[in-house]
Amino acid sequence: MSAATPCVLVIDDEAQIRKFLDIGLRAEGYEVLLAANAAEGLALAATRSPDLVILDIGLPDREGHEVLSELRQWTSVPVVMLSVRDAESEKVKALDAGANDYVTKPFGIQELMARLRVLLRRRSGEPEAPQRYDDGHLVIDLARREVLLEGALLSLTRKEYAVLALLLRHAGRVVTQQQLLRDIWGATHTHDSHYLRIVVGKLRQKLGDDPATPRWLKTEPGVGYRFISG
Repeated sequence: MSAATPCVLVIDDEAQIRKFLDIGLRAEGYEVLLAANAAEGLALAATRSPDLVILDIGLPDREGHEVLSELRQWTSVPVVMLSVRDAESEKVKALDAGANDYVTKPFGIQELMARLRVLLRRRSGEPEAPQRYDDGHLVIDLARREVLLEGALLSLTRKEYAVLALLLRHAGRVVTQQQLLRDIWGATHTHDSHYLRIVVGKLRQKLGDDPATPRWLKTEPGVGYRFISG
């Protein structure tokens, strides 16, 4: 998308809200994508790479929190959560899960537009995390949640995939044990490094990656792990 025409994806099951946002966003010069459920929204997010996502928490096929969690596996696109739930705990849950902002229904279009402008200004100039890795041997497709080794689909557990995806999103940089444990197991598990060692060990076995001479997953002793991207 060109910087002059940011694209906003709206994921909301209420037709009136979608129409309201479509008219309001287009009037402000945005390109708009509309989805009535989680499946449509995730598909559009993967194929159209919007600049910002407006996501309703109460969707018919999946909770908005689940959709946010899945988006955060492969993209850092700004996400504004919409909800009729105004409890502080709901807002904290959304923000802790990776949402950039939270707006309670009903809301004023001008307030929402101001929030979008702030998020888009912050995002400008930030490189997007890779959504696909392919070195001719290993393919990691974060949008499809697929990992292939020499053309064969690997069967990874949720934790194995989450670790690999997080390391890929920070390819070339060290990701600390604490960050991996906090982001994947939760804030109460930041000292449970044995969980992480077990998962990384199984992941290396499935990848055929020798820790002594790593091809993809390098251990930084006492610190964490690094995905070697080239």
